[in-house]
Amino acid sequence: MNIQLQRPLAIFDLETTGINTVTDRIVEIAIVKTLPTGEQQRKRKLVNPQMPIPKGAQDIHGISDEMVKDAPTFKEIANEINQFLDNCDIGGYNSNKFDIPILVEEFLRVGLDFNLAGRKLVDVQKVFHKMEQRTLSAAYKFYCDKSLEDAHSAEADAMATWEVMQAQIERYPNIGNTIESILAFTGEEKFVDLSRRFILQNDIVVFNFGKHKGKSVSDVLKHEPQYYDWMMKGDFSLHTKQVISEILNQTLLKK
Repeated sequence: MNIQLQRPLAIFDLETTGINTVTDRIVEIAIVKTLPTGEQQRKRKLVNPQMPIPKGAQDIHGISDEMVKDAPTFKEIANEINQFLDNCDIGGYNSNKFDIPILVEEFLRVGLDFNLAGRKLVDVQKVFHKMEQRTLSAAYKFYCDKSLEDAHSAEADAMATWEVMQAQIERYPNIGNTIESILAFTGEEKFVDLSRRFILQNDIVVFNFGKHKGKSVSDVLKHEPQYYDWMMKGDFSLHTKQVISEILNQTLLKK
C-alpha cells in the first residue's frame, strides 16, 4: 500500500434511481474500507428504494425492481452502514457532489445524523480532472491499464476508484501519499451544506442563491424570520434544512 493513512479510509460508490440528490434513492452501496495497517474490509448491499427504478437508471447499472424487491430498505441497514463508516475519512469518484449528498439525505430521512465534521473527503475525480479530465472507466484504463468490465456495479466502481488512487500516487509524486497532501493538491472543499445553498465568505455563512445571495444567513433570519419557514417548506435537501435550523438556533441563542 503506497498511501499513508492516519485513520481508516472508506471509499464507496452508490447506484441510485437517478441523479437528483434530494429525491432519488440508493439501490446499491459498496464500501471498500482500508485501515492504516493496509487491511481491507468490504461491504456491499442491494437496497430496496421503495420506489420504481426508472428504465434509464436500470440501463446504466443493470439493477431492476425485481432484483431489489426482497432487499432491505435503507432504514433497515442504516445503523450497520453508519457503524461501518464510523471514524473513517470518506473517498469516492465524484463523491463530494453526488454520492455523499445522497448518502447524507438517506441517513437524515431515517433520523440518523451522519456527521461529516472532522472527516476528510477525498474525491479521486478531482485529481484525475486536474491531470487528465476523463471518466472513471477511462481513468481505470489510463492509470491501471485495465478495462472496467463491471462499470456501474457499485463494488467494481469502488474497487476501481481505490486502485486509481494508488496509481495516481505512484504517477504524481507531487501530490504526496497522505490524505492531507492529496487534499492540499486538489483543494479541500469548505462547504456549509452539501447542496451549496450556503457558503462561507470571510468566515461568515451567507446565502448562495436567491434574493439574499451574498447576505449573512444569520442577519436575514433576524430581520426576515419568515424566510426560514419558506425554506423549511420548500424543495430543499434535508441537510440544507438541518443546517439553516442550526444557524437559526445559534442566532436565537445570541439574542
